[in-house]
Amino acid sequence: MAQEVIAIEGGHPLRGTVRISGAKNATVALIPAIVLADSPVEIYGVPNISDVDALAVLLKELDCEVKKEGDTLKVDPSHMNNTPLTSEAVDKLRASYYFMGALLGKYGEVTIRMPGGCYLGPRPIDLHLKGFEALGATITYNEEEGTYHLKADHLKGAEIYLDFASVGATINILLAAVRADGKTIINNAAREPEIIDVANLLTKMGAHIRGVGTDTIIVEGVSEMHGTMHEIIPDRIEAGTFLIIAAAIGERVLVQNVITQHLDALLLKLREMGVRMEIVGDSILVYGGFTDFNPVEVTTQIYPGYATDLQQPLTTLMTQAHGQSHVIETIYKERFGHCAQLNKMGANIETGDACCYVNGPTPLHGARVEATDLRCGAALVVAGLMAEGVTEITNVYHIDRGYDNIDRKLIALGAHVSRYMVED
Repeated sequence: MAQEVIAIEGGHPLRGTVRISGAKNATVALIPAIVLADSPVEIYGVPNISDVDALAVLLKELDCEVKKEGDTLKVDPSHMNNTPLTSEAVDKLRASYYFMGALLGKYGEVTIRMPGGCYLGPRPIDLHLKGFEALGATITYNEEEGTYHLKADHLKGAEIYLDFASVGATINILLAAVRADGKTIINNAAREPEIIDVANLLTKMGAHIRGVGTDTIIVEGVSEMHGTMHEIIPDRIEAGTFLIIAAAIGERVLVQNVITQHLDALLLKLREMGVRMEIVGDSILVYGGFTDFNPVEVTTQIYPGYATDLQQPLTTLMTQAHGQSHVIETIYKERFGHCAQLNKMGANIETGDACCYVNGPTPLHGARVEATDLRCGAALVVAGLMAEGVTEITNVYHIDRGYDNIDRKLIALGAHVSRYMVED
């Protein structure tokens, strides 16, 4: 059977300017949030990624009118119907679960398949369901059909404590709470910038929310929400990935449209490794010519700590450090599928219990490797750009889920990237 690969001829220094797109992790929550409105919503800065296409399919299944023009998404939910979401589109991304909170908030009822997305180890949605139950919902799971049914005759505000500061649970509970009666308090809430972006959209739609960006969010429920316009924040993970790429094989690369505060943890680690950078307004200039990277230790944490989504790309750069680097993963403890793939390319990485040790420096060579998940794909792109020879990356759909026109952006910087079909 034939499959598509991204092929990268490594060793070509990159230079120039790359502009960062809207945040994938915000977009996939903002789009389901739109259904809470009773009139049209326009979102600007929407990245060109396959996750957006899958969410648009789900909106159309709900009888919303959807138009995408460039990076603008226009959605009219005026005539939507609360149809069960059981199609294959639900399986394409984990973030389809945000329709749980949004539809429960608007209609008091939702039926949806168990969401899909990258496998990063067990990722239960217990905290989401616990929050919905606290708001008054009853939940049943049809094992034969693989669907959840949530129903509430009357959603009522409640005080909720999250056992873990989960981004997904914080957003999902927020989506339901904005149209519940009375006050909801979410304690131990996550503080990621994408949550703030979602709350900003909800506020423009008429929600009453306080405390976003802290660990306590207070919501006063409203009975109606209206359309609005909203621009998505820049993608801090895409920005971080290109900063790592620029450090790996760049010669003066300018990364534009960045909120630098969102990248503090990564910038500290890159500087610790010896990368020379300069912040210029909403851009970061990375100087090239690095050969003597320092080894570092990275522990992933909830925001504002080091982002788990940037663990895998940085691991690739660690293969070029002089000494042993150490990665400890506290968010998704099985997120090390990239290590075996990098070892195929000449890396020397040992994996342990929720950690890995990267021994460097090791020259990398081209090979056929597999993107086991989205950020593994990004790590392999970094490796392919550095490696001698041609690297072929399979399962490219993972990469396309989260990176807007990555081929075009890399080619504009001087990379040699192509796509073609190969036989398994």
